[in-house]
Amino acid sequence: MESLYLLIPLSVLLVFLIGIVFWWSVRSGQFDDLEGPGYRVLMDDDKPVEISESLQVEDANQARSTSGIVKTDTLR
Repeated sequence: MESLYLLIPLSVLLVFLIGIVFWWSVRSGQFDDLEGPGYRVLMDDDKPVEISESLQVEDANQARSTSGIVKTDTLR
């Protein structure tokens, strides 16, 4: 019986905290778009990103200036 004096206030406090977290998530827009992320995964573009030639030249120039050694394995 004495444990109820501790458990009842703790359960009320826990319900109050859960209510605050739920209210915050609703107000901040966590539940606005439930289907969009699923569609973004399905429509993901699996093509590799091609790096432009100018970016590869800049990387090689930066490698020369920082280490004195030219890196031969640039990103492709």
